[in-house]
Amino acid sequence: METFNQDAQMQQPLLITGLSQDRKAAFYRKTYTHLALAVLLFILVEMVFFQIPAVVNFALSLTQGMLWLAMLGGFMFATSYAERMAMGTKDKNKQYLALLLYVIAEAFIFIPLLFIAMSAAADGGAGILSQAAIMTVALFAGLSGIVLVTKKDFSFLKSILSIGFFVAIGLIVAGMLFGFNLGLWFSVGMVLLAAGSILYQTSNMVHKYEEDQYVAASLGLFGSFMLLFWYILNILNRS
Repeated sequence: METFNQDAQMQQPLLITGLSQDRKAAFYRKTYTHLALAVLLFILVEMVFFQIPAVVNFALSLTQGMLWLAMLGGFMFATSYAERMAMGTKDKNKQYLALLLYVIAEAFIFIPLLFIAMSAAADGGAGILSQAAIMTVALFAGLSGIVLVTKKDFSFLKSILSIGFFVAIGLIVAGMLFGFNLGLWFSVGMVLLAAGSILYQTSNMVHKYEEDQYVAASLGLFGSFMLLFWYILNILNRS
């Protein structure tokens, strides 16, 4: 019986904190590789979307009034579903399907924002998109580096982020219903929330995930990365 229990324990996935340094490094490498592939896939899907006028027009039509709230609601549902699918299964195919679903949902909801950036700039948006991408990557790398170097547990941010996102959603809904502009400072506040989310998700990668959950870890990081990119691009669009 003791031998059976030992074998069962050996077969169970280990938390990252219990792994050797080499296995931790391999997990981090897999996670960030999948994150990079998710970003690349986002770019490719976005390029395909912009080659289909019907998709672009449909996305732009959803930016008016209550339709935008419906679109946000659909995106939040897709996000929640993808996260549950990735975290709730050991099946790698389902985990990859969840990541694919999330990338496609992100690409679709980004259409209006990217359309504005490309329409307003004389260079077709190349300059502003490059600036937003560089700033996002630099800030993401810096925040992730803090966690990876210090190994600090930022799980205490979960309740703060939850409250912050609920307040943000409430403000977005109120802005839609009563027709007021949330302004620059709202975007600045969302950048701060996105920065906190990056710290939280990177901390989870370091402390909370199991060795075989690198796809789920990359999904969480991808969501935080894209949130940061959204609001940095939004700020640059305003300027």
